[in-house]
Amino acid sequence: MRTLRFRTIFFDLDGTLANTIPLIVASYQHAFREIRGEEIEDARARAWIGRPLLGALLEEDPERGHDLDRTYREWNLANTARLIERYEGVPEMLEALTSAGANVHIVTSKRTETARLALAAVGIDHLIEVVGALEHTARHKPDPEPLLAAAAKIGVDPTTAVYVGDATVDILAAHAAGMAGVAVTWGAGERAALEATNPETIVDTVDELTAYLLSSPERD
Repeated sequence: MRTLRFRTIFFDLDGTLANTIPLIVASYQHAFREIRGEEIEDARARAWIGRPLLGALLEEDPERGHDLDRTYREWNLANTARLIERYEGVPEMLEALTSAGANVHIVTSKRTETARLALAAVGIDHLIEVVGALEHTARHKPDPEPLLAAAAKIGVDPTTAVYVGDATVDILAAHAAGMAGVAVTWGAGERAALEATNPETIVDTVDELTAYLLSSPERD
């Protein structure tokens, strides 16, 4: 029987467990096109991924940020089922981790309702629970508050847990919370930027991530 490197594993959602990147980019582009008559390049939209939506939009446009937020959310919800994509191997990874005794949870910058919709769209909503979402904390990644609040909610010492994510804010939040941070390269983040955050490790495939998480004796 394989043992666990970490018994408690927190996952980011967007770009980590579900390929919401095309959906998010298209949602940003639609909102800016509708509200500002502006075309947004993919790279610019991808740079906002991992941050709370409204905060990023208000930073871009203090006067029309709320209009951008509303337009984004309406279009995003209407197009989630059409544009969200599965990452091959994720359900099997979650099942393997759970079978090995891991507690697997999600901490995301999405609202709980939106996160659950995304999980259902890729067929993994029965495998993992959202324990940290936008509405649960006042501060957000890269601040550690979402991870610390999630750890407190399920009653674990954050220093014994790991956070897996695809964005630099994920790894920075993990470090600030005292958690190990594991970076994945199949989401929004660029490898060089992720490496600069000094993650515990960086992996390129779901199989590599599964092998890493199951490769060593548990730490707690």
